[in-house]
Amino acid sequence: MAIHSSLKVILLFLVVVGFPSVLAVPANNPSSCDNDPKLALVNYWIDGVEKGIFGAVTATFGPYPPMKKRSPRLPLVLMNPLTGCGNLSSKVSESIALSTRGDCEYAVKARVAQSGGAAALVIVNNEEDLADVTCLSNETDLNFTIPTVMILKSGGEILNKAVDAGKRVELQIYLQRRSIIDLTNSIIWVISVATLIVASVWIDLSGHEESNEEYDELSAKEASTAKDEGEKDVLDINVVGAMVFVIAASAFLLLLFFFMSSWFVFVLIIMFVIGGSEGIYYCISSLLLRRCRKSRELHIKLPLVGEVYFIHSLVWLAGLGFAIFWMVTRKESYSWIGQDILGICFMIRVLQIIRLPNIKVATVLLIGAFFYDIFWVFISPFIFHESVMVAVATGNNSGGENIPMVLRVPRFGDPFGGHDIIGFGDILFPGLLVSFCYRYDRANKRRFLNGYFIWLAIGYGVGLVLTYVSLYLMQRGQPALLYLVPCTLGVTILLGLFRGELKALWDCDLQSEGNIQQSTEA
Repeated sequence: MAIHSSLKVILLFLVVVGFPSVLAVPANNPSSCDNDPKLALVNYWIDGVEKGIFGAVTATFGPYPPMKKRSPRLPLVLMNPLTGCGNLSSKVSESIALSTRGDCEYAVKARVAQSGGAAALVIVNNEEDLADVTCLSNETDLNFTIPTVMILKSGGEILNKAVDAGKRVELQIYLQRRSIIDLTNSIIWVISVATLIVASVWIDLSGHEESNEEYDELSAKEASTAKDEGEKDVLDINVVGAMVFVIAASAFLLLLFFFMSSWFVFVLIIMFVIGGSEGIYYCISSLLLRRCRKSRELHIKLPLVGEVYFIHSLVWLAGLGFAIFWMVTRKESYSWIGQDILGICFMIRVLQIIRLPNIKVATVLLIGAFFYDIFWVFISPFIFHESVMVAVATGNNSGGENIPMVLRVPRFGDPFGGHDIIGFGDILFPGLLVSFCYRYDRANKRRFLNGYFIWLAIGYGVGLVLTYVSLYLMQRGQPALLYLVPCTLGVTILLGLFRGELKALWDCDLQSEGNIQQSTEA
């Protein structure tokens, strides 16, 4: 029992850690040397005739170029010397400066161009690929106000020839905007919605209610003990508990913000390994319990644990082995698959442990989460000079480690790689409400369109789409719960009002599978 209780504490702790979540775009800090490189486009004109577009990569320092609508069309001037490493003998004021790679650091070239009054700097690579335009880790003067990009050698040759021939060359530099719904976002959307639905209907998938009836070999005492243990696995949140969740999440978010480090994140990784392996064990063993009726017949005794079922021990070891394998290979290109499997199983487990008894508690919890997300994304910059939520989500000062309490999918087709993510909190907290509505429908024998579950699942999917649209339009980190809470809690309240059942939803008491039928009396 002590070990089981410890696992429950770890799971609940990871829920609080997973609460700080945001769909974020990489932050751009002009005074930083670790901005994420982005794809940019360079449109060029020769003697007023548009000729084509070059691909480019942004520097890891300085501001990003603007979007196309806000990007000016400016004349191109070759720096003299062309390497851009010394005092300029050519005027680059209110122009886009062009230099070649080599002889000095990229930051030096950008500083020279900026001091000459250039609006932007284009660096021509010495080969046909795009390299990282970085600055030294000990660089102190990072007060850049102009964007810097790199283009291929072939593009530089075209521009040089045109300028040398005395032709007027103009450039427009702008960021390449990703599409609203791309493959990566679509995969995350499918995984998130599927996880929420599967976790909500898990009680039927695993045949939880049937388990005690199917195993005739259990004595009455053993059956009663098993039932008691199952009931202890459920944690019903009340109004006070809902408020504590939000306060605890805020406190831990600040802890991450101020004390983020590689060792801190590594501790979270270890806890995620424990929580994820427990999730895998729970999901597989509960399915085995339904499918394999003789899985309880073979017992073994283990130190500290006591008598356990042999096949369940194998499942537990397999889950722990899988989690450890992920931890060892977490920086490999394929590690996102293992992380997502562990995260999905973890969230399924959590949504079987934590339950909402009624809409009153759901309203307190989700309204608190709604304002929590808005405050830490949009309002915190006025207090802490940067968005606390975005800073934590993007892993600033984490020493190259990433917080594992997210689902992540690679950006397929992006030459700079990277991942899109969604935090556990963006699935778990709406999932608590969706799971409640499924149990409410089940208790009252509601099916499909007559119930609440299907409408909330649709609302959650729509909320995620709205989040991605906002992310696309604003190009800044978005608090997903800003859109998910109205599309789930709002739908529940509107349906309850329309059907005249809001009071029943507000006051019902779905505390466990043993007394779930109480809701029919509400």
